[in-house]
Amino acid sequence: MRVEIVNTGSELMLGRVLNTHQQWLCRRLADLGHVVTRQVAIADTGSEIQQAVREALGRADLIITTGGLGPTSDDITRELIAELLGKKLVKNPAVLAHIENFFAQRGRPRPQKTDVETFVPEGSEVFLNPTGTAPGLAVKVEAGGGKIEDRNEAARVNSSPSPRCESASNGERVGVRCLHSSFFHPPSSRWLIMLPGPPRELRPLFDAFVVPLIKREFVGEIFICRTLLTTGIGESRVQELIEADLEPLVKLGLGVGYCARPGAVDVRLTASGAEAQKLVWEAEAVVLRIMGAYVFGFDDDEIENSVVQSLVARKKTLALAESCTGGLLAHRVTNVPGASEVFLGGVVSYANGAKEKFLGVQAETLARHGAVSEAVAREMALGAQKQFASDFAVAVTGIAGPGGGTPEKPVGTVFIALASAAGVEVKKFLNVWERETFKQVTATQALAWLRLRVSA
Repeated sequence: MRVEIVNTGSELMLGRVLNTHQQWLCRRLADLGHVVTRQVAIADTGSEIQQAVREALGRADLIITTGGLGPTSDDITRELIAELLGKKLVKNPAVLAHIENFFAQRGRPRPQKTDVETFVPEGSEVFLNPTGTAPGLAVKVEAGGGKIEDRNEAARVNSSPSPRCESASNGERVGVRCLHSSFFHPPSSRWLIMLPGPPRELRPLFDAFVVPLIKREFVGEIFICRTLLTTGIGESRVQELIEADLEPLVKLGLGVGYCARPGAVDVRLTASGAEAQKLVWEAEAVVLRIMGAYVFGFDDDEIENSVVQSLVARKKTLALAESCTGGLLAHRVTNVPGASEVFLGGVVSYANGAKEKFLGVQAETLARHGAVSEAVAREMALGAQKQFASDFAVAVTGIAGPGGGTPEKPVGTVFIALASAAGVEVKKFLNVWERETFKQVTATQALAWLRLRVSA
């Protein structure tokens, strides 16, 4: 089955809003056994929306559009798609009742502009929106039987469009070529699903209504995807280590992919068909045998989850002393449920005075070695361990840039110290990134080292 997604919204084209749909929908569809074959993002204009949907209908069995279903003047997806399919918009009493109830529950008057949301393409399935007013819509697009009109390109440009193929969005008349049955590849029908743009509305609608529709209308191929998350090793080196041993499984249908992220590399194992689970399990065992020390988790895991889980399992505690990461380490650790059992606290000692006052770093050490040094990192870690009486303490100090570097300590220089019952160790890194990535990479390096020490 071919699946395509059309994301609409001029805000996406302007870079004002992050398109999270592209990841979330692709992941959910793949989990159902349907891998997305194409995805586009387009502006809120009649010609762009109709062209994108028309092209998708010519290729795909399932098309999902996002956005453009609300009550404002730039929400034109519903009208344009109905027009493209030659369907009338009809008022739906259930949607009207839902919208009225939505505003009544909140003690607010219903805006008159929401009337437009009550009109849906005739014959469509309606998904009442539990977190908003614009409903989701599903239309089964049939080819043949005279339901879909054909007009060639010359007719589209040189003659007046027929009423049902005429677009007047934003006051602009745009000729539209409707679709003929010969335009479709087999099978002769497909599903077109329209979902509202806000993620808080789209996601519940997809899970509650679209998933059952897909399971009802399409037979999902068995598709297995497993991602092994690694850190402390580069992408090319990862491939060098595992490529040869995975080759026999690749010949049997295993897919292998690599994705480099700041401070981490993902190894993606995929397979389809009856033997998919077996192939992926065997491949996972190969990767773990070769790279077990570098693997910190699977799929959606974060390295901080692994650290907290290890600390909880061993009944050990943690304290942090941060300079260049500005509290990011503590932020990531406290994002993990259950962190309160093991994380005692931290100090963001950005200024030298704070290092002295709260962590006991010696003024002489700072003067002799500088704030970014092995000696200061060591004293920061010991100070945090003493201050909080923790089993483990991690300290980071470095030069995030873009200024502040020297030939001896260039921008990106980082010292990470780890204090435990075994003493204090310090590692030096050179993380030449812009500031935010520098902080993320440094935090990941600290967590990766801590994970190994706690688990040892």
